[in-house]
Amino acid sequence: MIRVLVVEDQQALAGALEIAIDAQPDLHCVGAVGTVEDAVSLVTVRSPEVVLMDIHLPDVDGIEGTRRIKASHPHVRVLILTGDASPDLFAAAAVAGASGFIAKDSRFPDILEVIRASVDKNILIVEGDTLRALLQDSSASPHVGRENWAGLTARELEVLGLMGEGLDPRAIAGRLVVSLHTARGHVKNVMMKLSAHSQLEAVVVATRTGLLPGLRKPG
Repeated sequence: MIRVLVVEDQQALAGALEIAIDAQPDLHCVGAVGTVEDAVSLVTVRSPEVVLMDIHLPDVDGIEGTRRIKASHPHVRVLILTGDASPDLFAAAAVAGASGFIAKDSRFPDILEVIRASVDKNILIVEGDTLRALLQDSSASPHVGRENWAGLTARELEVLGLMGEGLDPRAIAGRLVVSLHTARGHVKNVMMKLSAHSQLEAVVVATRTGLLPGLRKPG
């Protein structure tokens, strides 16, 4: 049973998410709150594994909320709910420790699947359209150039490209026809060389610094 906390100040959406989560045999909503202060308190008391965090909240924003939760409970996975798909927002949330993003207009079945997937700490979780928005305008971010500034090997660059497509280690292993252990090792090395704490942060760093210059939103 995956325990989920919803942090959303729109009561209608929060209630709908709570109902949808509790209707699943493998998910349980431990609460729905509208502020970061209440969220931090409930994380301590009810120990959720996943937090759905709205980006716009009445006390402080979801980025600061993510930072506070990850500081005191580093193993909790925070998924950002947003209608704002700006690259700068992604970068800030990734640095704060977010595991991924879900567009607010996503279908409930898609949101539930992302919650399930986010329990694997190595998985890059970004709802499809939201990931494309992150990568669609690399010109909006400062680049240090397209050279391999991080010293990635050819295989690690290939793995980074697959991470940029939103693939998790298991999918990367299948694509490269290597073991899951080997794929996880490559992902770990990429993250280490990019000084990233998650796959999501690694993709953000690589996109903003030109290591993933070819990724664009499909036309």
